[in-house]
Amino acid sequence: MQKFKPTAIVLALSTVLLGCQDKGPQKEKVTIEKNPYPSTYQPHSTGSTLITNATVLTGTGERLEDADVLLKDGKISQVGKDLSVQADVTIDAQGKWVTPGIIDVHSHLGAYPSPSVESHADGNEITKPNTAQVWVEHSVWPQDPGFNRAREGGITTLQILPGSANLFGGRSVTLKNVPSPTMQGMKFPDAPYGLKMACGENPKRVYGGKGVAPYTRMGNMAGYRAAWAEATEYKQAWEQYEAAYAAGLNPDAPKRDIRLDTLRGVLDGEILIHNHCYKAEEMAMMIDLSKEFNYHAGTFHHGIEAYKIADLLAENGNCAALWPDWWGFKMEAYDMVPENVAIVDAVKNSCAVVHSDSGTTIQRLNHEAAKIMNTANQAGFSLKEQDAIKWITYNAAKSLGIEDKTGSVKQGKQADIVIWDRNPFSVYSKAETVYIDGAKVYDRFDEKYQAVSDFMLGQR
Repeated sequence: MQKFKPTAIVLALSTVLLGCQDKGPQKEKVTIEKNPYPSTYQPHSTGSTLITNATVLTGTGERLEDADVLLKDGKISQVGKDLSVQADVTIDAQGKWVTPGIIDVHSHLGAYPSPSVESHADGNEITKPNTAQVWVEHSVWPQDPGFNRAREGGITTLQILPGSANLFGGRSVTLKNVPSPTMQGMKFPDAPYGLKMACGENPKRVYGGKGVAPYTRMGNMAGYRAAWAEATEYKQAWEQYEAAYAAGLNPDAPKRDIRLDTLRGVLDGEILIHNHCYKAEEMAMMIDLSKEFNYHAGTFHHGIEAYKIADLLAENGNCAALWPDWWGFKMEAYDMVPENVAIVDAVKNSCAVVHSDSGTTIQRLNHEAAKIMNTANQAGFSLKEQDAIKWITYNAAKSLGIEDKTGSVKQGKQADIVIWDRNPFSVYSKAETVYIDGAKVYDRFDEKYQAVSDFMLGQR
């Protein structure tokens, strides 16, 4: 006969119900602070800037010629031709291009900063297959010179992720790319947290080599399922507690578990999944896994074989964050085609994103997108600049759950804008001026707007 062994969560739930027998005065309700490290970022701009006569790529599929963009009080106030407005500063951008600020959904800046030395390598908590309790924001060194180099390439927003050693690597954080002495001073207000997961070779290599599960891909899946089953019980225990308390009873709260807090956040739809996953069949399994436990599978990062399941990704509302030409460095990254991004993008309701996962490539993400456009067009696609820009702006914002705030040149959005000296998909293009919330944070011709990290003081 099968014996039932009660889990800690079931025991906690029993404690809740027993506590409900207490008819005395209600104790103070136990609540979990979901944002104990809030953003302290404050936009700097209260003035206005009018950019005139530019070629504008909106990030949502439009290309506007000889267009004007008015930035006012940190927002995009107007977009159009021959705007009849006065501004504190007017820039004639004839011959130049304007795009939304570039967004990288996959960065490790600050957690794996420059210089790359062991004492600064804080991106992978390689101690257990499930470390959902760690938050990468607690590893971010805001003085990493890489943030400044990325800003020079037009990066205004970026997601910092933990590494991919574990089945559950921990929480990600989305940052505004502004100079700040603290992580919280960069933290994108109200951006959802992410949870880094990883498929395939990495978890089984790291732990299987130690004789610890997972040793195989089926071991990976078993680890995910066990964790989500436990998280489901944890969520139910807290919901039982809250319902009993609301009914006027006096229950005892379940025992707090910060690892399960993160997984419960996913089940409640508050935390987005970002899954390192290369192979088509594994991405499909992760979608099935999400349906088994009733959460959304989110964005697949590094999806080398995404082109094989482009229809499935679009149907399920998954973004795919991809490289243009980086593959073949391990077996699961072998079966790539250079048109991967274009094939995913071609499906209705798709969400193709170009990411970096590199402190170097992040400095020229526009050129990464350009490579895809060129390669795909040689293969018969008809992609244009207004198509390619969305891979590193609007679609990236959608992947991070902030598309209502940034990622496109649209009235009311945050004024995260880049002025390029020419077509940003030219190999010769450079970002001339970068604005975040309407404040100039980089100017190629003015050192006052070229931030220097403390680490680089005295160095050239």
